[in-house]
Amino acid sequence: MITSTENSRIRSVVGLRDKAKERAARGAWIAEGYRMVRDMPRELFSEVYVSESFLEKAEREAGEAAAFLAEISYEPVSDRVMKHMADTKTPQGILCVARCPSYTAEEILGKSDGMVLMLENIQDPGNLGTMVRSAEAAGAAGILMSKETVDITNPKTLRASMGALCRVPFCYAKDWNGCIRFVQETGRKVYAAYLQGSVPYDRVDYTGGCGILIGNEGGGLKEETAMLADERIRIPMHGQVESLNAAIAATVIMYEALRQREA
Repeated sequence: MITSTENSRIRSVVGLRDKAKERAARGAWIAEGYRMVRDMPRELFSEVYVSESFLEKAEREAGEAAAFLAEISYEPVSDRVMKHMADTKTPQGILCVARCPSYTAEEILGKSDGMVLMLENIQDPGNLGTMVRSAEAAGAAGILMSKETVDITNPKTLRASMGALCRVPFCYAKDWNGCIRFVQETGRKVYAAYLQGSVPYDRVDYTGGCGILIGNEGGGLKEETAMLADERIRIPMHGQVESLNAAIAATVIMYEALRQREA
């Protein structure tokens, strides 16, 4: 059992937790919490750490958690060490260092002729994770992001996605305008969620392949980006609300696409 926070392996985990450059260099990220670790594909596992209190509870209850632990390799750590490693204030007692999946835009767009979510400069990890979760639920083929979008391997993003990041392909585009054109070249229409959009979001046809462009939380899409889209769409709003949260807007539009495709 590891009992020191100065242990080299523990320090390595903390580095992954705190530094995007470290995660990129190692091609790894951190999943925290029983459900998150349980749902992580086993082939991605690198290291699993389990606190002594989690172990004691699992052994005492002899339920699902105990059966799961019996099937994997893990390193026991003290509760103090787990708290030191964890990103949450109240750790659940299990943490996994896993290999981060890697995809290209060509792989994502070739996976199906369906919907892709396209994100420009999203800055909040929680928003990004929520959009990934909604994208999976709405049947998106994958997610394309501008290089200025927040690091998708952030522990908060993985947590907000509820594990969807392990199942929804994603990639960053070095040339964002070129990526948009590439999506169009695959036969998909690109719809930009834009405050000045002239077409209500539910009046366009999503039944073919499509890309849904969502912009930054504060400023929305850049005008030059919106002008590259085939249509600039808007979500009608009442009252004094000027805009919707980016994750909510993305979810509303993706579910309209799902509704049309399943009608």
